[in-house]
Amino acid sequence: MQTYGRDVLEIADELTTAYVEVFTSPPFEHRDPEQTRIAFRKRLDGDAERDGFQAWIERTDDGRIAGFVTGWTTPAPFRTDRSYGSVLDRLGAEQVEELLIGAFEVDELGVLEHARGTGLARRLLETATRERSRAWLLAWNQNHDAIAFYRHLGWQEPAVRGPEHDILVFVNAS
Repeated sequence: MQTYGRDVLEIADELTTAYVEVFTSPPFEHRDPEQTRIAFRKRLDGDAERDGFQAWIERTDDGRIAGFVTGWTTPAPFRTDRSYGSVLDRLGAEQVEELLIGAFEVDELGVLEHARGTGLARRLLETATRERSRAWLLAWNQNHDAIAFYRHLGWQEPAVRGPEHDILVFVNAS
């Protein structure tokens, strides 16, 4: 498994292709591949500049990306763009401050079809969070396999203080 920081941009096109493969197949088949490609590539450029950004990439024996995980330390003040506003709305400012600010934020975790069922997702997630006392991530409420996976690994959902949204928040406090 290879670790990247800002240098992930050197493989940005390859990582973007892998991302599109993962996040336009079920249960994400409603997403347009080209729009997904453009949006992820743009986000990756900005995300790689974040404080504490890291990415881990696992490759197959023939060099293809098998899986990836990206993330960073969640800064204060808590953002409100993307899904962050829903997180704040769902958990409330007090829980966001206590559980998420300063914790490692797992942004993307993906395993390509040819590598599923090998334990790679677990290894990627464990690698990304191993040296961190607190971590968190989001899951889309229709991604039932991912939700079951996070629960199986012991990740927990904080108490919901606000309205339901289409995202779930999971925390892993070791």
